[in-house]
Amino acid sequence: MRRKVISVLLTTGMIFSLTFSCQAAEAEAAGGATGPNGEAATPASEIQLTEEEKEQIREGGYTAAISMHYGGNDWATSQLEGLQATFDDLGIEVVAVTDADFSAEQQVSDIETIMAKDPDIIVSIPTDATATADAFERVSEAGIKLVFMDNVPEGMTAGEDYVSCVSADNYGNGCIAAELMGEALGGEGQIGMVYYDTVYFVTNQRDQGFKDTMAEKYPDIEIVTEQGFTDENGCSEQGDAILTQYPMIDGIYASWDIPMEGVLSSVRAAGLTGDDVKLTTIDLGNNIAKEIAEGTVVGLGAQLPYDQGVAEATLAAYSLLEKEAPPYVVVDAKRVDRSNVVEAYEDVYHIEAPDWLQEAVSE
Repeated sequence: MRRKVISVLLTTGMIFSLTFSCQAAEAEAAGGATGPNGEAATPASEIQLTEEEKEQIREGGYTAAISMHYGGNDWATSQLEGLQATFDDLGIEVVAVTDADFSAEQQVSDIETIMAKDPDIIVSIPTDATATADAFERVSEAGIKLVFMDNVPEGMTAGEDYVSCVSADNYGNGCIAAELMGEALGGEGQIGMVYYDTVYFVTNQRDQGFKDTMAEKYPDIEIVTEQGFTDENGCSEQGDAILTQYPMIDGIYASWDIPMEGVLSSVRAAGLTGDDVKLTTIDLGNNIAKEIAEGTVVGLGAQLPYDQGVAEATLAAYSLLEKEAPPYVVVDAKRVDRSNVVEAYEDVYHIEAPDWLQEAVSE
């Protein structure tokens, strides 16, 4: 019998102070979560507009632009769909959507291009909180309303330099991934982590949620290795390193779904299955949804990126109405495993679950 061990890869960068516990696997948003500057969180469900306010916005002829850190995954696609649908409903024209491909230099250039279009609103996720700060300061000084996804540039203050920041409950998602891992291992074993090797607020939070939950609820599960990455598409290297160093490892956690795909390829190359190595992560991408349905991946904590986009666009409208906005808004974390992956897919993407997923679950 193989000895049960879980590997989790954690970020080596700065871990932010977090104050809430993971007693509930699917905690309500704002259950103690704090923002990039320590702000208390407001649930996204509270961010709403009246019909009269919507009509006022529609009559304004406003424009918006979206600057993404990276647009090549299911999370980004769904978030853009939520933003676009809400802006369309409000009569706000989206004049530009850019993709920096994880390059701070490219994002600074993108912002300059966007500013030339003179939008009323920019919604963005900073690629690097430090390297992009000056560019976003110029946006604020130009009078363009700024709403951030997940992270805030250094030195900027909500209500002064930008409207608000909207994030998933990343700490809660990390808690869920840990709960799933702990349950799958029966509370015993060794584990490791694959993490994004930089100081990045949202991934730091989810990794800390994972570690805190393992320590608090599963003291007999040991994190034996932490492997960092900077290229999300190259994480088979981290998976290979874990399996070489710990060939009897029982499980691996990765910070999000695409790195987990690399880890999964390493597990398969080693001739192992989901029964041998338990895998948990964050984000319900299409590929990982299918792996959950087939039983290869235990489960994950899912963000709700479409809902996040809706909240961001609605907060942008708040600023146009000069309506007071909370500084930090959180969208619920969602527990996903094989028992609810079809329902969860529909909650995440706001579309009917595809046939391939429904068929995978029924097999």
